[in-house]
Amino acid sequence: MTEANAADTKSAGGGDTPAALKGAMAEFVSELGRFRATVETKLQAQDKRMTMLDRKTAFRVRSPLATGAEIEAPHQKAIAAYLRRGDDSGLRTLALEEKGLASTTDGAYLAGPTISEGVQAVLRGTGSLRAIANVVQVESASFDVLMDKTDIGSGWANEVAAAAETDSPQIEKISIPLHELAAMPKATQRLLDDASFDLEGWLAERIAERFARAEANAFLLGNGIEKPRGLLAHPSGPNATAADSVIGIINSGAAGDFPPSAPANALIDLVYALAAPYRANATFVMNSRVAGMVRKLRDGDGRYLWADSLTGGEPARLLGYPVLICEDMPNPSNQSKSIAFGDFRKGYTIAERSELRILRDPFSAKPHVLFYASKRIGGSVVDARAIKLLSLAV
Repeated sequence: MTEANAADTKSAGGGDTPAALKGAMAEFVSELGRFRATVETKLQAQDKRMTMLDRKTAFRVRSPLATGAEIEAPHQKAIAAYLRRGDDSGLRTLALEEKGLASTTDGAYLAGPTISEGVQAVLRGTGSLRAIANVVQVESASFDVLMDKTDIGSGWANEVAAAAETDSPQIEKISIPLHELAAMPKATQRLLDDASFDLEGWLAERIAERFARAEANAFLLGNGIEKPRGLLAHPSGPNATAADSVIGIINSGAAGDFPPSAPANALIDLVYALAAPYRANATFVMNSRVAGMVRKLRDGDGRYLWADSLTGGEPARLLGYPVLICEDMPNPSNQSKSIAFGDFRKGYTIAERSELRILRDPFSAKPHVLFYASKRIGGSVVDARAIKLLSLAV
């Protein structure tokens, strides 16, 4: 019985068990291999899809930049086509800063940002009253300034006494008309046909050079007829009797020069003739010849009154106040008003329109091409109390 039971047990445990197990393991490994191949195929497909998605996303990120460039390109191309070849078809339908580039009055067009900004940068850096005056941008044909010539009345009061009536301020309206400032540089057509020639930079430089000379002279000497009214054209008189609307004059004490004894006294008198509220931001204005005379002046201890700046970009100082060199100020002569001193930001206002117009003329000066550039600008003294003049006179 024992041997029979052992035989039955061997038969029940599966005498062929190792072979069956080996077959089952082989089938499992084969199935696992197919599963792995399927997973790898799906991962490769997913990787391809992610790569394509990344490329599309990258293009979408760059597209706004490309769109922005395409928006500005028509202006640059259209302006270049007009300046080089006279082709204005591209400018007729374009607008810049919400303004049409075409001018229906005389056939001119607004200059592009490169030219306008280049001209303005040069004008701001030149030696003229623009550097220290009040400059405003306007859209009309004139600019009105309201000046309070008197102080508002005031007085002491208490809780029970009746308040006394005070005086009312006197308001004066000053109108600054705008005049047309023009320049007309010229170039040959062969030069314009040269693609490597920086036409916009050249044009901005030539226009700015002519504008700077013209407006610097007008801000000082202009008579107000078809040009700004200059500082020295404003009514002036002896400081002791000058009204609020008249620029006060201090005499140097010598004809066409400073007196040999105590020459610095005239400059000190000039400084303190200006009211204290204006002295805080005051500046001396003179030309190079007068500056050469002033640089030699010394005080009683032998120290020069003129002090050169130790910092780049800072102006020289005279009696502690900055000096602006304007070559259109009068040369030294008898009774010449050769030095101005004051707070010009309060005393002189420049009003201008920001647009710069350009008209291309290929006919008037053949074989040259003329570029008629114009802008509107005006200027005037608005507060004579803020400015004093030194006359080289006895």
